[in-house]
Amino acid sequence: MALRNRRLAQLAFFFALATLHTWPLATDPAHLSRLDNDDTAFNTWVIAWVAHQLPRDPVHLFDAPIFYPEHDTLAYSEHMIVQSVLGAPLQWSGVSPVLVFNLLIWIGMALSGFAMCIVLERWTGSAAAGIVAGCLYAFNAHLLTRFAHLQAMHMEFLPGALYAFDRLLHKPDRRVAATFGGLFVLQALCSNYTMVLAATALLAALIVRPEPWRRDSARVWLTLAVTASVAAIVLVPFLLPYERIRTEQHLSRSIDEVQLYSATWRDYLTTAGRLHLKLWAASFFGDRTSLFPGFAGVVLASAAIAWGVAWRDTRARMAIAFGVVGFALSFGPALPGYSWLHEHIPLLQGIRAAARWGYLLLIAVAILSGFAVGELRRRFGDRSWWPALAVGLVGLVTIEAMRAPLALVRFDGIPAVEARLARDDIRAMVVLPLYSRGQLQRNARYLLNQTRHWRPMVNGYSSFVPNSFHERAARLQSFPDAASVQELRSIGVSHVAVERNALVQNLGDGESDALLARLRGHPDLELVFEEDALMLFKLKPGSQAR
Repeated sequence: MALRNRRLAQLAFFFALATLHTWPLATDPAHLSRLDNDDTAFNTWVIAWVAHQLPRDPVHLFDAPIFYPEHDTLAYSEHMIVQSVLGAPLQWSGVSPVLVFNLLIWIGMALSGFAMCIVLERWTGSAAAGIVAGCLYAFNAHLLTRFAHLQAMHMEFLPGALYAFDRLLHKPDRRVAATFGGLFVLQALCSNYTMVLAATALLAALIVRPEPWRRDSARVWLTLAVTASVAAIVLVPFLLPYERIRTEQHLSRSIDEVQLYSATWRDYLTTAGRLHLKLWAASFFGDRTSLFPGFAGVVLASAAIAWGVAWRDTRARMAIAFGVVGFALSFGPALPGYSWLHEHIPLLQGIRAAARWGYLLLIAVAILSGFAVGELRRRFGDRSWWPALAVGLVGLVTIEAMRAPLALVRFDGIPAVEARLARDDIRAMVVLPLYSRGQLQRNARYLLNQTRHWRPMVNGYSSFVPNSFHERAARLQSFPDAASVQELRSIGVSHVAVERNALVQNLGDGESDALLARLRGHPDLELVFEEDALMLFKLKPGSQAR
């Protein structure tokens, strides 16, 4: 009973911290958002699509209704299966997808911190060690600058996987192996990035553990091989679409692109923590990956190494190993051998932001800091001032990371008129204006609106974009001339929707009025309805454009 109550208190504590670090989101999560970042709109669309499609047609889950008529379009970015399933009951009940996204941010951060807290408490025997490690793991400079990326917020399965991995190496057991494999699969289904990070962390950890290299290690290797094989079989259906777009559509990150998003020493001094920005870090913050571990984390992790606990404890050594590997890989092609790995390991070809490997270092800092606090408790736990020191350490790492209050924008809901597009006669449509190349991100709002109707559309926004889309968009810029009308017919588009406000913003009043007049009078187009700022035209079959 006492343990359960402590766990509930710890869980409540991490939910409170998630509320604090995302403030003022909790004051109105249905209407406040980070929709000023187009990735937020896109990731909101992803979790809404997966929740919509899974119970209806899971076989075609990856054939998402964007970039029509391409296939496997969900695989142009992260699928976020776990997050989508967590939010699915709310999506099915009709809750706004923006509210669901916000709640999943809150839940992911809280559960991640709570999971690391439990693991470090078990490893060190110190509740304070668990809380400090959980704070550094879930609320650090990297995650607190990535609110648009829901996939990054859900790292709740990795701590448990590390814990089960440690037990499995110590004493191979089928139940522990099943737990380890299941937790790894769940983490992999949160994001391909987290799958690769977790696999790399585990591989680095394996290398520095003594158990696999003993003479009687055959059972360890057999258990690991079976577990890895089963996990791979489970993950194959979710990886095949990514392999298809890599081979068929040649969608992979070039090494030059990876170089653009690789870390430099400045990234490790980059943080959005308000205290640091005010005192010294403003010159480093900008369009960079925030990877500053915090002074408290650096001091505590260094203490764990200096005191020897990081070398004596095999779990701490695992953290050192994958922290060093993550730090090295974060520099991308600047690291000798990275280009070779990128060329020969297909999963690496989907990693554009090599700087995000640096998150493994932040995870290592969190774990080592937990071991340092555990050592402090061992040495001074009987002193009267120990509780004050423990509280002070938690407060320090929290204050260092604090970015709140966040600059949020108001979301007033998806226009109700978008529901009128939920028509069975719409085989596929294009929404005007159609954005491409440098303006591609402006299609993100169309995706958010699409959650009201789910009709396939030529428009799209994602991490990967096929060349066929850009080529098609260029041909459609002259719409409604004969060639562009024929282009739409050739790919099976049946309707053209016009977002008038966006059209005016894109073309100006004069040009947009002229274009709308041409559309209304065009012999190949039939106006279906005009309501609020939305117009829908039907493309007449069989007639000739004039």
